[in-house]
Amino acid sequence: MKNREVILEVKNLKVDFGKGSNKFTAVDDVNFSIYKGETFGLVGESGSGKTTIGRAINRINEISSGQIIFEGKIISGKISKELDREITKDIQMIFQDPMSSLNERAKVDYIVSEGLYNIKKNLTEKERKKKVTNALLDVGLLPEFASRFPHEFSGGQRQRIGIARALIMEPKFIIADEPISALDVSIRAQVLNLLKELQRTKGLTYLFIAHDLSVVRFITDRVAVIYKGKIVELAETEKLFKNPLHPYTKALISAIPLPDPIKEKEKVLRIYDPKMHNYDSEPPKWIEIEEDHFVLGNKKEIELYKIQLQSHNRNI
Repeated sequence: MKNREVILEVKNLKVDFGKGSNKFTAVDDVNFSIYKGETFGLVGESGSGKTTIGRAINRINEISSGQIIFEGKIISGKISKELDREITKDIQMIFQDPMSSLNERAKVDYIVSEGLYNIKKNLTEKERKKKVTNALLDVGLLPEFASRFPHEFSGGQRQRIGIARALIMEPKFIIADEPISALDVSIRAQVLNLLKELQRTKGLTYLFIAHDLSVVRFITDRVAVIYKGKIVELAETEKLFKNPLHPYTKALISAIPLPDPIKEKEKVLRIYDPKMHNYDSEPPKWIEIEEDHFVLGNKKEIELYKIQLQSHNRNI
């Protein structure tokens, strides 16, 4: 992993909302890197700060401190108009709700090519329409759908339109913010498989934001677990699922439904209590406990995690 190309770095990221006594810290000192061509998962319960991080990378949310670096260039804070246009093209977002993220009054042709109107203004109408046709075909939709309105489509088709809107910009990096949570279970797998196929054929890199761990396990290469604005653990996906260290990670994984009804009935749910840490007397640190496996903990906890790792590695 160490010699792979890093496409995005998030350093000491902090995002606050409000001012004075109303100030709320949504993201608190977050650090991670994403490698080119991988799917990096960001998982946690609602309100944990996942979407805020995605929107900060996409320059929708202003950051309070820290840095976001894309392909070696700082893209947080004030940047040049040229870099802003470049980032708008290279970093695209697929939104959670396919119902509210599409303009109901616009035809699919305009929705998909809206970014082109802003970034590639020198395109001829013929070139633009060709790009719309290709984008729709890429996501499994017929070119004639371009003349229809969003209300004529199902939830799954709407999300495909949203994906086409991102693809037409020929991005390098896509932030997928809970892209299947609003869809019927029967079509979730179709959209996930489409995302994986597009990554393979177009060399895309994803930040995949979700709260459903079974989905995260299926699609991601590495995953970071976030709790109330702080990342508590980060590792390769299978490593994290087979040997979670942080109590919050363990609690999340214990809540994954089991397909066997008997085992599901017998399983013990772990309840995470943040008071268990005693961080007032000894604040935690972000530690690389083994190669590419990071965890948040104080000195006493890190020692326990090391023992747990040794025990796990002996039993493999």
